[in-house]
Amino acid sequence: MSKKVVTLGEIMMRLSTPGHERFVQSDSFDVTYGGGEANVAAALCNYGLNGTFVSKVPDNALGQAAINHLRRYGVDTQFVARGGKRLGIYFLETGASMRASQVIYDRAGASIADVDLSDFDFDKIFEGADWFHTTGITPALSDKAAAVTEAALKAAKAKGITTSIDLNYRKKLWSKEKAREVMTKLCQYVDVCIGNEEDAETTLGFKAEGTDVTKGELNLDGYKSVFKQMKDKFGFKYIASTLRESHSASDNGWSALVYDGNEFYHTKQYEVRIVDRVGSGDSFASGFIYGLVAGKPFNEAAEFGVAASAMKHTIPGDLNHVTVKEVMDLVQGDGSGRVQR
Repeated sequence: MSKKVVTLGEIMMRLSTPGHERFVQSDSFDVTYGGGEANVAAALCNYGLNGTFVSKVPDNALGQAAINHLRRYGVDTQFVARGGKRLGIYFLETGASMRASQVIYDRAGASIADVDLSDFDFDKIFEGADWFHTTGITPALSDKAAAVTEAALKAAKAKGITTSIDLNYRKKLWSKEKAREVMTKLCQYVDVCIGNEEDAETTLGFKAEGTDVTKGELNLDGYKSVFKQMKDKFGFKYIASTLRESHSASDNGWSALVYDGNEFYHTKQYEVRIVDRVGSGDSFASGFIYGLVAGKPFNEAAEFGVAASAMKHTIPGDLNHVTVKEVMDLVQGDGSGRVQR
């Protein structure tokens, strides 16, 4: 029987301008669906696991469309609650070269923000589960969503299920102060913490010295000091961060750093030409989770995660449609992009 990973969060409709058009010039949008935890569940299904997504969507055709999108890729959506007012939307303008991508959110009043503990039976949801994953986006949506996130983490821990969180700070959703207060509380129930240095500073107050992402430079020593501080405070089993070197909106260096309390492991770095970078962090999280659930040593799990997420940059949409074989081929050195016949 395949391993079961439960994820909790929001799924949104994504409306993106075709190609690299700007919002002001486009007269149509491409429609897809995604959201941090939904993206993780879908990727895990690609890898042969049972990805179970928990959320709340409106009881209308748009809510159903979002669910149907995930079902296409094998995601178990039986625990998605129906109700509330609307499906959240986000608009995406994909940048290129020196022009950055732009995101505009239209998610106020979404069904997931009006979620209630009575919407979910976590005893049943976590039956047979091996792992639970969520992100810092979900508790940022509302106090109700934060309460449900905390209840889910507590229920998972009570059942001995491994828990992970991707810090994923979104400044448009809540203040640094509120984020720190809520996330500090949630992280006491977390085994595996994923997030970049900005997220660690903003949501938990840990600062990496000498790192400035806008310069495209990395200071691994800064990360190491932050990871040690995080380990000391929360006792995480693993702490992982993707490392993005932004050369431009089109070209990035991409790797990851993982800490297990003893060893710092820095993965191979990939130079990626970006088609769509949305969901790349979720792709790393899902690849890393897959590796650990599959019993790989943490360094191999990290290599799988970073290779999978490097490939995600080449795929339009939020979801990462890569297979285990494709990822393993890249891990083992075939990054040529030659036609496979």
